Amino acid sequence: MSALQSLGSLIDAFRPADGPPPQRLGAFMRWALAGSWPMLVVAGVLSSLAGVTEVVSALILGWVIDAAVNSGPTDFFAAHWHLVAWFLGFYLVLRPLAFAVSSASNSIVIGPNVMPLVLSRLHRWTLGQAVTFFDNDFAGRIAQKQMQAARAVTDVATEVINTVCFALASVIGSVAFLLAVDWKAAVALAVWLVAYILLIRFFMPKIRVNSAARASSRAMVSGQVVDTITNIKTVKLFAHAAFEDRVAIDAMEVFRDRSLEFGVISTWFRFALMLLAGVLPVLLIGGTVLLWQQGAASAGDIAAAGAIALRIAQMSGWVSFTLMSIYTSVGEVEDGMRTLSVPHALTDAPDAQPLPRIRGEIRFDHVTFAYGRERGGVRDIDLTIRAGEKLGIVGASGAGKSSLVSLLLRLYDPEQGRITIDGFDVRDVTQESLRRQIGMVTQETAMFNRSARDNIAYGRPEATEDEIIASARAAEADEFIAGMHDHQGRKGYDAFLGERGVKLSGGQRQRIALARAFLKDAPILVLDEATSALDSEVEASIQEALGRVMQGKTVLAIAHRLSTIAAMDRIIVLDRGRIVEMGSHDELLAKDGLYARYWKRQSGGFIGTEDEQAEAAE
Repeated sequence: MSALQSLGSLIDAFRPADGPPPQRLGAFMRWALAGSWPMLVVAGVLSSLAGVTEVVSALILGWVIDAAVNSGPTDFFAAHWHLVAWFLGFYLVLRPLAFAVSSASNSIVIGPNVMPLVLSRLHRWTLGQAVTFFDNDFAGRIAQKQMQAARAVTDVATEVINTVCFALASVIGSVAFLLAVDWKAAVALAVWLVAYILLIRFFMPKIRVNSAARASSRAMVSGQVVDTITNIKTVKLFAHAAFEDRVAIDAMEVFRDRSLEFGVISTWFRFALMLLAGVLPVLLIGGTVLLWQQGAASAGDIAAAGAIALRIAQMSGWVSFTLMSIYTSVGEVEDGMRTLSVPHALTDAPDAQPLPRIRGEIRFDHVTFAYGRERGGVRDIDLTIRAGEKLGIVGASGAGKSSLVSLLLRLYDPEQGRITIDGFDVRDVTQESLRRQIGMVTQETAMFNRSARDNIAYGRPEATEDEIIASARAAEADEFIAGMHDHQGRKGYDAFLGERGVKLSGGQRQRIALARAFLKDAPILVLDEATSALDSEVEASIQEALGRVMQGKTVLAIAHRLSTIAAMDRIIVLDRGRIVEMGSHDELLAKDGLYARYWKRQSGGFIGTEDEQAEAAE
C-alpha cells in the first residue's frame, strides 16, 4: 500500500454507530458522521488554506504590476529578483502543494470512507427492524433510501469542505486585502455579501423542499420497478406487461412533475445569481479605479481588486450551485431519515442475555396475538411441547399456524401471555441467540443470489466443505447441484442460484433449504410445508432424511398434506386461532372431529379449498 493509500485508514469506515439514529436533521448528521469529525475538521482547515492562496495569488499579481510600473523594462529582473523568486515559488510549489494536500484529504481520507461509514450504520439499523417494517414497504425503496441517504450525507460533508471552507477563507482574505487598500472597498464587498446571503436564504429552503419531494418520488419509481422485476414471472404469466408499464409510468409522471418544479426554481435561482455576480466587478474595479484617480490606490491594487472581484464573482456561482447541491442533499437526507430512522418496533430487553444451549421444551402460556386487529392470529393458546417431542400443526388457511411459529421465533411479541423455551421467556433473551437455536424450512424458500455452497452454509457459516456436502446429500440435493452451472461459467457448488433462487425449480429450492436446516442442526426444528414442492419419490427419500435429522430435536411441523405428519407424536388442530383438537393421528381420527373430517375429504392427504370454505361458512 502506498503512502497516499495509507491515508485512507485515518477513518474507520465501518465503525458501529453509538445508539439509534436520531430523527432531527442536525443530530442525525452528527450520528451518521461520528468518528470522522477530527479528519473532517482537518480537511476543512486544509481546504481553507487552499482558499487563502487565491487571495495571495491576486496580491502577488498586484505586487508584480506595481514593480513593473515603477521600474524600467531593462532592470526589472535585476531589481526585483526576490519578487520573481517568490512568484515562481508560490505558483510552482506552494500553491500546487496546498491544493494537492487539500485534494488528498478529501479524495483519499474523506470521500472513500464517509459513504461506507454512513451506509453501514443505516444498513445495520435497518437489519434490526421488525418484519412488519419490511412488510409495509418496497424492498427496492428501502435499499434506495439507504443509498440515497448515505450518498447525500457524504455529499454534504465533502461539499462543505471543498466549497464552503474554501470560499469562506477566500472571502475573509479578500476583505482583509481590501481593508488594506481602502475601507470603502471592503464595505462595498460586505454589502454585496449581505445581498448574496439574502439571495441564498430566499432560494435554498425552496430548493430543499423541492429536492426532498423529488427524492421521495424517485425512490417510489425505484421501488415500483424493483417490485415488478422481482415478480416478473407473475407479470408474464398473467400477461400484465401493459398494466405494470402503466403503474411504472404513473410513478414516473410524479417524479417528472417534481423534477420540473425543481428545474423551475433552479432556473430562477441561476438568473438572480448571475445578475448579482455581475454587480461585484463593477463595484470593486470601478471603486478601485476611483481611488487610483485620487491617488489612494496603485495600478497593482486595481489589478488585484479586479482579480479578486472576478474570482469571487465566478466563485459565487460555484458556491451557490454547490449550496444548492448541499440543500438538495439535505432534503434527500431528511427524506431518507423519515423512512430509515424510525425506532425498532421489536427490541431486545435492556438486560437481555444470550439463550444458552437448550433442550427444547416450548411453553405457550395463554398466548394471544392478532396483529393489532380484532380477528386473525391466535387466541389464548395454552400449550406445552416437551423437549424432543414431534408436534404436527393442522388447520385451514388463516387458522393461526404461521402466527404460532412467528411468535416462537419472536418475529412478533404476544399481545397477551408469554412464550418460554426451557423456562426462558423469549422476550428476556437476545433475538439473535433465540433464532440461532431454531432451524426452519418454509414452503416459500428464501434463496440468495449467491453460490449453492453459500446458500447451504448460511445454516452454519463456519461449516467445513465436507459438512456442507453431507447436508446436501441428506437433503437429496447433491446430485442436481453437481450438474449446475451459471452464465459466468461457475459450476457445481460454486454456481450462483439467481435472485431468490430463480434458476431452481420449487423442489430444488426446498432441498437447498432443507440442506441448510440440516447443517444448522438446531435443537428446535420448524417445518412449514417443508416438502410441499417435492414430488412423491423425492419426498419419500427426504422424509427418511428428515426422520434422521429430527432425532433428539423438538419439531413443529405445519402441513396441509396430513400424510406427512401422521407419524408425529402429537397433532394439534387450529381453528380461528384456537386449539380445538389435540392428540395422536389415531386418537384424532377416533374423535371423528375436524381433523377426521379433513382426513376423509382429502385427496392425496391435502386440505383443500373445499374444507376452508366449509369451515368459513360455519
